[in-house]
Amino acid sequence: MYQFESRVRYSELNEDGLLAVPKIVDYFQDCSIFQSESLGVGLDYLTERKIAWILSFWQIQIMRRPGFEERVTVGTFPYEFKGFLGMRNFFMKDETGQMLVQANSIWSLLDTERFRPVRPDEEMMNRYILEERLPMRYAPRKLAMEKGGERLAPIQITPDYQDTNHHVNNARYVTIAMDALEMMGERPQVKELRVEYKGQAHKGDLIYPVVLQTAEGYQVKLENEQGVALINMHIFIQE
Repeated sequence: MYQFESRVRYSELNEDGLLAVPKIVDYFQDCSIFQSESLGVGLDYLTERKIAWILSFWQIQIMRRPGFEERVTVGTFPYEFKGFLGMRNFFMKDETGQMLVQANSIWSLLDTERFRPVRPDEEMMNRYILEERLPMRYAPRKLAMEKGGERLAPIQITPDYQDTNHHVNNARYVTIAMDALEMMGERPQVKELRVEYKGQAHKGDLIYPVVLQTAEGYQVKLENEQGVALINMHIFIQE
């Protein structure tokens, strides 16, 4: 297990004074990278071998979002490798050890030259120590999306959306979806977020949010100009 301590910054707050949902994703992504770097299989290791871990699925359950200056512990560990897939849990706890957020994630190891999935080699497998997965309710990787919804004005991808893999950072898709709800006048208190990553967007691309309200919250699709879904998202809200 890898974990680090932090303090919620003002720049990470939402309008309600609590940690913004996309910033939770940022914390978790950073934590996984920190662990890989500490084990010697981080960015340089992956770049040299022309491979990259690409996120396929998020399931994030939120019990409570921390507020300004609140001290938190963020942790992660892998619990299973299966072929080219890697499964990883995350958590965020307060100073008393109370669980604030817990998450499941599924990653695919990709050959960045041939754009094909590859299995992690023995060296990489030996660096990671598998642990028992968190006792949470695990959702299916594929999200069932209902038809319909309102297609909003497009967002053009600028360089600040991109990461070192030269496509839109995983957390920025969540930001786009949450901003789309905000533009519709909706400010939901999120209790669970599920994100299925189906495609990639790059600098200059247009992304169209499609929002559908459901009995449990919202379904959001982020589509390209041709109407192909790049991201499917289920947003469950507090009752």
